[in-house]
Amino acid sequence: MAFEDLITRLNMMFVDMENQPEDTHELLLQIHMELSQLRATGQPLPQDLVDLEKRLEAEFEAKGVERPST
Repeated sequence: MAFEDLITRLNMMFVDMENQPEDTHELLLQIHMELSQLRATGQPLPQDLVDLEKRLEAEFEAKGVERPST
């Protein structure tokens, strides 16, 4: 059930991002939090989310924006 909850939360985040594309910093924070929860519980990490997190971090780093902290 936890995986379905994760998918639901991520789908909601992506819908929000479609409506507010300027808020990618918030998306990175949410993805980071979700992955941190999965890591803490020892669950496998979805590779596409890990890749998206890395890509967003690289974009922010290139812009000189700090990684959000949790």
